Amino acid sequence: MPDRDDELRRTVGEAGQVRQAFEELPLMMAAMDGPELRFVAANAAYRALAGSSAFIGEPLRGVFPEVGGQQVFEAVERVYATAEPYSMHEWRMQFGMDDSGQPKELFLDVHLVPRFTAEGEKRGVVGYITDVTALVTARLAAQTKAAEVERRYEQARDVIALLQRELLSPGLPVLPGVRVAASYLLADAETAAGGDWFDALPLSDGRVGLVVGDVVGHGVAASAVMGQLRAIAAERLHSGATIADALAAVDAVADRVPGARAATVCAAVLDPATGALSYCTAGHPPPLVVPVSGEPGYLPISGAGPLGTGSEFPLAKAVLEVGDVLLCYTDGIIERPGRTRVESTAELTRVAADGAAGRGFHTGEFSAVERVCTQTLELLVRATGHGDDITLLAVQRREPLPPLELTLPAEPETVGVLRAQLRAWLVELGVSPDDLFRVPHAVNELVTNAVDHAYPDGDPGPVSLSASVDTTGTLHASVSDRGTSAADGPDGVDDLRALPLHVERGRGLAMTRRLLDLLDLEQGGQGTTATISHRLSRPARLLTADDVRGVVAPASPGIRAEFLLILDESSGRGPRIRLSGPVDADNATKLRTALAGHTLGGPDQLVVNLSDVTLLASAGIAVLAAARTRAAAGMLQLYAAVGSEADQVLTLVGFDHTTEDPDRQPPNHQVNATTDAG
Repeated sequence: MPDRDDELRRTVGEAGQVRQAFEELPLMMAAMDGPELRFVAANAAYRALAGSSAFIGEPLRGVFPEVGGQQVFEAVERVYATAEPYSMHEWRMQFGMDDSGQPKELFLDVHLVPRFTAEGEKRGVVGYITDVTALVTARLAAQTKAAEVERRYEQARDVIALLQRELLSPGLPVLPGVRVAASYLLADAETAAGGDWFDALPLSDGRVGLVVGDVVGHGVAASAVMGQLRAIAAERLHSGATIADALAAVDAVADRVPGARAATVCAAVLDPATGALSYCTAGHPPPLVVPVSGEPGYLPISGAGPLGTGSEFPLAKAVLEVGDVLLCYTDGIIERPGRTRVESTAELTRVAADGAAGRGFHTGEFSAVERVCTQTLELLVRATGHGDDITLLAVQRREPLPPLELTLPAEPETVGVLRAQLRAWLVELGVSPDDLFRVPHAVNELVTNAVDHAYPDGDPGPVSLSASVDTTGTLHASVSDRGTSAADGPDGVDDLRALPLHVERGRGLAMTRRLLDLLDLEQGGQGTTATISHRLSRPARLLTADDVRGVVAPASPGIRAEFLLILDESSGRGPRIRLSGPVDADNATKLRTALAGHTLGGPDQLVVNLSDVTLLASAGIAVLAAARTRAAAGMLQLYAAVGSEADQVLTLVGFDHTTEDPDRQPPNHQVNATTDAG
């Protein structure tokens, strides 16, 4: 009996040691049982990741609902269903919140293996997880430091990437009745060229032409063939040809150009007003429709064969409801390694639907079509890799944005109010960051001109702003008043460098002409109307495999403060101030006073940091020029970070400034800046 008691104690002690070792493992481990994958065990490291130990007995989907749409549940369920192990390397996840209230990002190595009973029956899944966030972050930092070493190689690859960008569509239209997005993922980062293409074309009758094509092969040769086919298809659709006629013209090229044979094309024409869709799948996979309500599904193929095979090009038809998303794509997204075509098409359906609905990653200001075109790539490609180029072109039908119509008294406060209203309207329209810079700056000058000069007798009459977008993606806007004075400055001024910087009048109109496509002035007894036109567009995303992980959402345009802050900044070199907010005619006096106090007789150079300026009007430029004139030579330095709004405006008018932070420059550093036109 004593021997049996000793044996029992040893067995219990060994079990306790195993349990303690399981608990102390730095590797995160958890076991789940049954079809619902209920947790039955988890060690301390895993419980620390989960932030709780109360989930034992609960199903996986119920414990971690915040990772829905990130393909985590699907991976575990796949292992249970197939009884085959599965590994995920450096899997990016958003889980929990950081101290600032933003989603916390982790990179995890995950190994999932099936569990079986003693009889060999399927039981559940065991997960082994390693947090590699620090390693991934360190590697990315090291890659950044190694950029100079790879500079020569990158220069050569950039030339090919530039060729690819030039051959692809230069931008996507911004239209009142649809929102469009596109992504292009290259198969090989070494060649940085491929044979896929896409186009979204506003047509003369208000409809939109959509084309996605795929040339066999990769590299510069395939890219060159792609450029020919794309140009012909776009030209024919633009000229009013039917889909069948446009594809017949492209097919004729495929008969003459060997590299074009067997290329596939999906061409469609959508009427945003009615939702009527006509399309042809010439050997190409069919479009996917993600409806605003109901289940997503693929449209039927039209029956046409690839180019150069003697096929006819019959059309198929469908109707999109308001809110529906149409996704056209190339077969690289459904011919990924380790997936059958059936599995891939099902995954694409599910992930695109999650993206359109906003499930999965928190992506800031991405629209539904932008989420479909970016989130889909990351979630699907990271799990399997890809062996072919992938192109995604997504279109969502929406209610047209009503025109903007505003009339207010021609008072100084009106400038900021109209500017803010216009900017909010443009954000809702979905314009690019570049157009969101250009249009408000130009309109600000026109409204300022009306406020300052339309009613010289001091009785402010009305100033009106109207803006709309036509079916070609062109913005039309006008600023009108009922005054009798002449417009600001000499008509026809175009070269800003021909105007001395201290001259404010005339510079506003010249800036407007530089910023937008067209400015027209009409003066008469009923007042002055300034009309502008500008073709709007949004860039598509041309990516390599290195870009797919962690696609960054654009910064939210947000609501900008309509007041100017002038703050002292610490500097080891002397006085330095930072401007934050708009520098327009309404607050130019505030800036003039602040600069006068710093530039009168001071022994040290004053640095003015303009990087946070949200609008730099001609009135602000005149104040800066006057301050530089008063200061001793070289004692006023303007700094605007490269690409900032102030940098763009100062470059436009030829105003001397630096884009390098003076506090980070070595002593006696010579700054390369634009030439002062004054």
